[in-house]
Amino acid sequence: MDGFLEWVAVFSERLWGYPLIGILLFSGIFMTVKLGFIQFRYPIYIFKQTFGSVFKKPKGEGTVTPFQALTSALSSTVGAANIVGVPAAIMFGGPGAVFWMWVIALIGMALKFSESALAVHYREKNEQGEFVGGPMYYMTKGLGMKWLGIWFSFALMLELIPSIMVQGNSIATTVEESFNIPALWTGITVAVLIGIVVFGGIKRIGQVTQVVVPFMALIYVGGALVILFMNLNMLPEFFSLIFSNAFSPAPVIGGFAGAAIVDVIRWGFARGLYSNEAGLGTAPMAHAAATTDHPVRQAFWAIGGIVVDTMIICTATAFVVLSSGVWTNENAYENTNGLTTIAFASYFGNVGSILVTVSLIFFVISTILVVIFYGAKQAEFLFGLKASYAIQVVYLVAIVFGAVGAAEVLWGFLDIMLATILIPNLIAILLLRNKVKELTTEFFTSEKYYLKDKGKTK
Repeated sequence: MDGFLEWVAVFSERLWGYPLIGILLFSGIFMTVKLGFIQFRYPIYIFKQTFGSVFKKPKGEGTVTPFQALTSALSSTVGAANIVGVPAAIMFGGPGAVFWMWVIALIGMALKFSESALAVHYREKNEQGEFVGGPMYYMTKGLGMKWLGIWFSFALMLELIPSIMVQGNSIATTVEESFNIPALWTGITVAVLIGIVVFGGIKRIGQVTQVVVPFMALIYVGGALVILFMNLNMLPEFFSLIFSNAFSPAPVIGGFAGAAIVDVIRWGFARGLYSNEAGLGTAPMAHAAATTDHPVRQAFWAIGGIVVDTMIICTATAFVVLSSGVWTNENAYENTNGLTTIAFASYFGNVGSILVTVSLIFFVISTILVVIFYGAKQAEFLFGLKASYAIQVVYLVAIVFGAVGAAEVLWGFLDIMLATILIPNLIAILLLRNKVKELTTEFFTSEKYYLKDKGKTK
């Protein structure tokens, strides 16, 4: 059994090395060019249409507001990867990995824009009158490949069981270490609280996430901003460290062992993709429920999600870790998971440790909340509405089992199962590239949308 698990770990690491990163990079660059570099040409307009319109009544029809759809999608992406993944990238790839994290985020925006536009375009109403959509719907309706939609749906539904167990384990161990509360009690409490929300559907999830996500992001990023203002003089050094190591091997510094240029790029890309989930097909399920008058307008919110997740929250973590110098400590290599906590504690003492712990708890709970909704949508697509309630119960039980450590054997399978979701979704995006282009051209040339917003109608 140990030999098999070791083989799974090695295969998983190789798969998520050059093969998948190469496919994602090609797909992201291809769609960026196909869409005329949309994320670079219209940043101010996109900002005005998203965060600049939070308090305006949305046009069109949908189940939740565009902001609620974004916070639901962010609940899934903003998590342990932002707190634990960034220092791991720095320790194994050096400070230059942060630059490549930014690069893959900018390129990934085209993929997230595409999948979200397709999700809204091909969405439909379920038995409860709620809008539902996502890769399984655009694979079925857009490509006429229901088999591909079933593959994606079934793989995601199964992948979420060990994923939720791992999330349950991370929150239970964090709470046990910080507050000495038994893991089982944490698992049961989290399962009950999440159950109350998820059985209320996307409307209740949206109502909860629109409060929790900004709150948890403000606490965490707010703490990082305080550190930034305390160390404004270190800002040039921060960027110098990142840019000077982005294109050359990271040198040995203190306890940091250095890294080859190939590792700098690989770790930056891998952690960036893990964090923002561009091309994975999960976020479009949240965006499909949004109230909007055109698929492209909602897809702008998907671009905004990457800005918040990677460009703001991951960068905040990187600044705290690099400016504190903890990444060069003697034993830093052996404790990448705890580096962010140590970095915050070096500035704020015990308050810093508590801030990271509380942020992690909020991040993980909100992630579980939304991925259970994603899993329920797969069951609904495959077997109907009643099946979605049954799988939600399975997921809630998985939280409790995960909390007491039952997921450890499944860790190695997670990345392989993620690949079985990612590949069919990227195939679908590339095959539907002309539809995405058509929707984008329609939005920017029609007098009902972009031209009207810019006051260029006749």
